[in-house]
Amino acid sequence: MVWAHGLRLPHDLRIMIIAIDGPSAAGKGTLARGVAKHLGYHFLDTGSLYRMVGLSVLRGKSDAVAAARHLNPTAFNDAELRGEKVAEAASKVAAIPEVRQALLEFQRSFAQKKPGAVLDGRDIGTVICPTADFKFYVTASVQARAERRFKELEATGVTLEEITEDVKSRDERDAKQSQPADDAIFIDTSELTAEECLHEVIKVIEEGQ
Repeated sequence: MVWAHGLRLPHDLRIMIIAIDGPSAAGKGTLARGVAKHLGYHFLDTGSLYRMVGLSVLRGKSDAVAAARHLNPTAFNDAELRGEKVAEAASKVAAIPEVRQALLEFQRSFAQKKPGAVLDGRDIGTVICPTADFKFYVTASVQARAERRFKELEATGVTLEEITEDVKSRDERDAKQSQPADDAIFIDTSELTAEECLHEVIKVIEEGQ
C-alpha cells in the first residue's frame, strides 16, 4: 500500500512515474528504454519531441512555436530525427520558452499512462514530473560522451574533435534545462556499460517500492 494525495491506494491502482534526466550522450535514453522494458511501462524520449520541432523548422514548414503547438509525433520516423543537424536544431528550439510550454502538457499527459511511464530528457524531474516516484540524473564526462557520439557518427566523416566541441556547445545551451532535481539519484556512466547502469537503476527502484 502507498500514499497518494492523502489517500491510501493499492499498488495495482497506482501510476508509477520514473524521471531520467541528464546531458546529451550520457546514456539516459538507452537506460530509460531498458527500465521501461524491464517494468512493462510506457517510454517517452522527450528529446525526440524537440527534434521533431527542430526538423520542422529545418524543413521550413513553420516556426518553432507553431510546430510545437501543432506537433504530430506520428508524422516522423526515428531515422529522420537522428542526424546531428536535427540534434543541434532541437537544442536551439528547446531554449525557447514558448516551445517548452507548448510541449509541457503533452509530456505530463503521457506520464499518466497506466501502469507507469519512464520519461527521459532535460527537465523531467524538475519541471515535467516534479513529483515523480523516482528521479535519476544520468551523467558522464565530456570525453566519454563525445567518444560515444563519435562511434555513432564516425561513418559520416565527422571528427572526434568536432564532436567534442559540439557536446560542449550543447552543454552550454542546455545548462538551464539540465539541472538535477534536489532529490535526484546520480548515476555516472563514464565507466559503466549499459547493462551495469540498468542493473543499478533497477535495483534502486525495486528496493524503493
